[in-house]
Amino acid sequence: MSVTAVMTYRERAAAQAYLRLLGAVRAALATPPGAAPPPLVLTAPMAEADQALAAAGFAGNEAELFDLVTELHSAGVTRRGAGA
Repeated sequence: MSVTAVMTYRERAAAQAYLRLLGAVRAALATPPGAAPPPLVLTAPMAEADQALAAAGFAGNEAELFDLVTELHSAGVTRRGAGA
């Protein structure tokens, strides 16, 4: 995706939800050595990502989605509604 491309609201929401899910997974897996692992509570971020991906017409594995995610991640935009 080129830098000049404009994301639709749904594309942005899908990419942001994917990034939030990725962050939740990373946090859940980032257990310090010797510490008890936290419970994996990913139900809400997974449901949000599924809904946002479906609304944008993505299945979750398209190169186009990953281009959008990369663009948002590079810009540091991961909050809900940021720049939408």
